Amino acid sequence: MTVIGLGSMGSALAEAFVKAGHPTTVWNRTAAKAAPLITIGARHAETVEDAVAASPLVITCLTTFDDTRLALRPACASLHGRALVTLNSGSPAGARETTAWAIDHGFRFLAGAVKNVPSAVGAPDTLLYYSGDKTVFEEFETTLKVLGGDTVHLGDEADLAALYEMAVGAMLLPALVGFFQGAAAVQARGLEVNTMVRFAGKWLDMIKSLLPIYAKEIDDGDYTDTASSVNLFLAGVAHDEDLARETNVDTAWLAPLHDLVRRAAEAGHGDHSIAALTEVLRKSARQP
Repeated sequence: MTVIGLGSMGSALAEAFVKAGHPTTVWNRTAAKAAPLITIGARHAETVEDAVAASPLVITCLTTFDDTRLALRPACASLHGRALVTLNSGSPAGARETTAWAIDHGFRFLAGAVKNVPSAVGAPDTLLYYSGDKTVFEEFETTLKVLGGDTVHLGDEADLAALYEMAVGAMLLPALVGFFQGAAAVQARGLEVNTMVRFAGKWLDMIKSLLPIYAKEIDDGDYTDTASSVNLFLAGVAHDEDLARETNVDTAWLAPLHDLVRRAAEAGHGDHSIAALTEVLRKSARQP
């Protein structure tokens, strides 16, 4: 196969293929990035056209769908009849645009996402999901599983992988900033941040256990289970404010979240499950 784009993730993908014994051609705009892969057996293509022509399966790991189309533009003729798999970030709209571009140029297209860090590529529990042309997935499924044992095809619509990538990815920054806020508060007491890691991990495990419950509440539209009510979270706003004053930690990032909780209470969800925030987040058809 061919791997185009040799940043940290692209290099990890190519390395996994080489180590699994697959003949692998690589290309990157900055050719020097291919050097470590060449030393373990990858073949370096001088041009993107040569890279595409080298394999029936072309995997790109560039930043966005726009970057992918731009990089492959000189090789469009070579892509004809081949399979392209993108493992980049981007919106569902970008995936749909790339699908139309693939159809126009006569090649099969599968959009994908790696839901882990580069060092986890190739592990049995590493998740990758794909969407789009199922014939590509079925033909190359065994090959793609080299990148991670938890490999899923979401459906024929090529934008599904990007949709789930963004829907799931929305959890990352708030969770990390919450940890960083806690780290700053612990340091304000002269304590080391590593003392809270075990407890933060347990907390994330607890949150994980709640996700199926909240998903069912949202799917059913039934928020009457008040084990963790909107009002309970609303009462916690004052505690956040007290901690900010005591530790001199900037908690301004929480203000929109606190506002969301208040709006949910004002909308009549005070005694409902915190999952009712979904109803406040869902804009009406008349809103921009």
